[in-house]
Amino acid sequence: MADPTYPLFPIFSFLGFILSLIPLPWHLQAWNSGTCYFMMWTSISCLNQFVNSIVWHNNALNPSPIWCEISIRILMGASVGIPLASLCINRRLYQIASSQAVTITRGEKRRAILIDTTLCVLCPLLFIALQYVIQGHRFNIYEDIGCYPALYNTLLTYFISSMWPAVIGLTSAVYCFLSLRAFARRRLEFSQFMNSGNSSLTMGRYFRLMGLAATDILLTTPLSIFSMWVNASGGPLDPWRSWEDTHFNYSRIEQVPRFYWSMSRNLVLGMTFTRWVPIFCALIFFAFFGFADEAKKNYRKAFWFVANRFGVRQPEKPKGNVPTIGHYNKPKAPLSPTSPSASSHLPPYSPGPPSFYNMSDMKRSETTRTTTTMRSIADAESQRDDVSTASILHHDQNETPKRFSWKSILLPASDRRYSSYT
Repeated sequence: MADPTYPLFPIFSFLGFILSLIPLPWHLQAWNSGTCYFMMWTSISCLNQFVNSIVWHNNALNPSPIWCEISIRILMGASVGIPLASLCINRRLYQIASSQAVTITRGEKRRAILIDTTLCVLCPLLFIALQYVIQGHRFNIYEDIGCYPALYNTLLTYFISSMWPAVIGLTSAVYCFLSLRAFARRRLEFSQFMNSGNSSLTMGRYFRLMGLAATDILLTTPLSIFSMWVNASGGPLDPWRSWEDTHFNYSRIEQVPRFYWSMSRNLVLGMTFTRWVPIFCALIFFAFFGFADEAKKNYRKAFWFVANRFGVRQPEKPKGNVPTIGHYNKPKAPLSPTSPSASSHLPPYSPGPPSFYNMSDMKRSETTRTTTTMRSIADAESQRDDVSTASILHHDQNETPKRFSWKSILLPASDRRYSSYT
């Protein structure tokens, strides 16, 4: 029986591995430890599923026992590592929404990173170590699935392994609810915290993180509850007799063909959800953070970094108040530092006498310019008067001079009679 998800599943698992690591650098710079651990666990889990789907396609052989030992522990750790990373994200969002102080000190950031590291690294390692208590033999190999842990179906298994993803998911859901309630009550303080320079979060990133954590809760918590139901409905619980009975013939490896394990509908559903959940987490994470403004800026940097290796140079942006329309001709000779220029830089400071000497020079220069302007105006008016006088006194050689009359002086203006010029 052929695998209906091949080659779709290997392609998506590899894409999930790549896409979940793309936003990692700028989240490391922002000290978002919970988000970084979410990306790491998701990417490692996707890579593990990708390798298993390729190596064990259409076979249940055991070509690499060492890889299977590593693979089942990655699967164990990711089952609590991803929910714990989501818990760290929700816990931090709640602290931000309910914070009394506007600023966060460097010591508080380090303490938050230490707590996130304890939850997302040490707790999964402890969880992996405890699985040996209920591990009946080394591992199982399922055709088209790959390596899978072999856990003894006892009551102790639910307390050591099965219940913890659900417990972590429910705790994370409580933090998510408290974050929403604190944000609704204290919007003003929340806005001040976001606008403070000590916060690496923006409003958009805050709500993207909340959406990511809420989506992860909706994926992992129902899956863990469903897995417990599948294990419980598969048959009666085996009694825990002793350590020796549980680990009897521990070195054996069970190889299960597809036609056998596919007969159990619950087992098919459980394995299918277990395989696809990390891929969904990776794609959802990239959907939230892969198209943000900071992501686009880093994409441009990465593109031009690669393009420069092939000789393609990034066009330089104009500096200063350079017009963007038309052509800009660069001056042939640079302007002197003391002369006024079109750039936005201030002239260099040079030590000298007090500033009122400079003010006196400025006033003297202003007086000189004013005097020069007034002289030019006076010369222009003088030339205009000369031209007017010359035009009045000028007479043509053929013109007869006007005869003088005492009437023009003695008579009033209304009785004067002027003879026209001939």
